Amino acid sequence: MTAPSLRPEQRERRFALALFGPAFLLLLLITTAPLVYLVWTSLQRLDMGMPWLSGFAGLGNYAKMGGDPRFWNSLVLTLVYTGSTVVLQVIVGLSLALLVLQIPRGQGLLRLAAILPIVLAPVVVGLFWRTLVLAPDVGLVDLVTRSLGLGSHNWLGDPQLALISVIAIHTWQWTPFAFLVLLATLATLPPDIYEAARLDRAGAWQRFRHITLPLIRPAVVMVVILRTMTALSAFAAIFAATGGGPGSATEILNLYAYRTSFTELNLGYGAALAVVLLAITLFISWLLFKRRRVPG
Repeated sequence: MTAPSLRPEQRERRFALALFGPAFLLLLLITTAPLVYLVWTSLQRLDMGMPWLSGFAGLGNYAKMGGDPRFWNSLVLTLVYTGSTVVLQVIVGLSLALLVLQIPRGQGLLRLAAILPIVLAPVVVGLFWRTLVLAPDVGLVDLVTRSLGLGSHNWLGDPQLALISVIAIHTWQWTPFAFLVLLATLATLPPDIYEAARLDRAGAWQRFRHITLPLIRPAVVMVVILRTMTALSAFAAIFAATGGGPGSATEILNLYAYRTSFTELNLGYGAALAVVLLAITLFISWLLFKRRRVPG
């Protein structure tokens, strides 16, 4: 059968495949191929500090994690960091969205201001907080704490404060995303339901709990999914602010994999850490997507 004898829908299908094919092959090349290479590297004993010991390690790199306290510490820090930042972003973002809805004018300006932290590169955000906000003695936070009589603190150099500080940095940058999504969702809710609830003498908390939350639940779950995936893969802001320190106080799993691979030059073990982080991210994302399909 020649091309001119093809039916119009067949020609359109071939044209669509011709457009889709190169893009799909390029996507496989830049995503799937590196992942396959990462998994293959994780099965190798590849330590640039001791290249004479290189060879196939099988699951040895993964078995090594069981007795690696630094791995377990970074895993706990990753879960704490991710859970804290996501919960704070949803709570603060929803609170701001509910507040802004009560402001009849100036919402456009507030939306514009909310976009600014998002468009900044994470490394710029980390450096901004390190040099201007959390710097000892001269930082904005230190000026506030000293004026309140709480003294000066080394926010990024104190192991007990460093994790709280990087959680605040991530929350500050990405709360506007949750705010904008939830504000747009709240703006679409039908006012008739709330009017009927007021006629039934439902209080503000009852309306929020039984009407607002169920209606915005899909948007909240989607925000949680997207923010969780971003928090699990966080790197640049923490690296710019603390470098994973002091010591390993802010060394989440992503930073541990980076340090192992490019500072300690143990590429095989670093690749295994990255694969474990990828598996955790996929598993948590699957759980959240499954939860999204469960009726409220």
